[in-house]
Amino acid sequence: MFKLLKEKLKALIKRKKEEVSEEKRGEKEEKKEIKEEKKVKKEVKERKEKIEKKEEKRERAKVEVKEKPRLLEKLKIGKIKISEEKFDDFFEELRLILWQNNAANEVVEYIEEKLKEKILGKEVKKNELEKFIRDKLKEVIREIFIDAPNFIELIKDKLKEKKPLAIVFFGINGSGKTTTIAKIAYLLKQNGLSCVFAASDTFRAASIEQIEKHAEKLGIKVIKHKYGSDPAAVAFDAIKYAKANGIDVVLIDTSGRMHTDRNLLEEMKKICRVNNPDLKIFVGEAIVGNDAIEQGKAFNDEIGIDGIILTKADVDEKGGAALSISYITKKPIFFLGVGQSYDDLESFDKEKILDRIFE
Repeated sequence: MFKLLKEKLKALIKRKKEEVSEEKRGEKEEKKEIKEEKKVKKEVKERKEKIEKKEEKRERAKVEVKEKPRLLEKLKIGKIKISEEKFDDFFEELRLILWQNNAANEVVEYIEEKLKEKILGKEVKKNELEKFIRDKLKEVIREIFIDAPNFIELIKDKLKEKKPLAIVFFGINGSGKTTTIAKIAYLLKQNGLSCVFAASDTFRAASIEQIEKHAEKLGIKVIKHKYGSDPAAVAFDAIKYAKANGIDVVLIDTSGRMHTDRNLLEEMKKICRVNNPDLKIFVGEAIVGNDAIEQGKAFNDEIGIDGIILTKADVDEKGGAALSISYITKKPIFFLGVGQSYDDLESFDKEKILDRIFE
């Protein structure tokens, strides 16, 4: 009996051991499963974080792709915005250039105002800034010059309606007015047009003799009176002679006068009132600047001019006087006198003047 009990006890202990062992094995398996689960969760988390990082990197790359070209473009182009301060800085240099080219103060101020309107606030590539400003400045200057019609074509067109034509020339003392009239006579003859001189400068000593010398060289008739005679009457007789003899053009010389000489200006107004000239041409010197403003304004206000001839353009002429007189009168420049010979009369070309200013 004791032996049987002992065996049962042994079997029970064995079974308990097996149960404990099984329980331990279960716990071990459970721990293993928990560990595996944790490992999987960690891997999933790491993979998720990796994916998120990749997505974040991809989005950042997209932004960089959008922004980089603009940045590269700016670095490559190097644009500059023209501020008021920058404009003032470089116009100081331009102002000096214009002054050196005999431009009057009034026209320089006008150019400054108009140029500012064209370029202030504009964005320009740094390497194109100088060209941009130069081109805009040329635009402003071109707008000042009035395009002149071809002189000979203008005369021929007018002759279709009226014959003879009367052209009166006036300007200040010493401007080369009488020599210019002789050059115009030579030009007319070269183009098959006849003319006669009216010696209406009855004030200056030797003025009649001067125009007679030119007339003799050119083979042109001079209508003259005595010194001190009424200039308007001389012009009237010359027009009458031209009508009677089928002459195309009457070229009227007048006394050189300062624009401040009231008596002589009144004399000029009388010549125009009596004879109703078809063209009134102001003859001025190309080597003056501010004076051109005063002279041109006075003659234009008092008499009204149709066109301009600038003499002595071969004597260090840089274009400033042409610019100044065009600005104040708003009238075309027909010719530039470039020497003493009769063919030294050059049709005005504003592009050549621009080249002179910017050379």
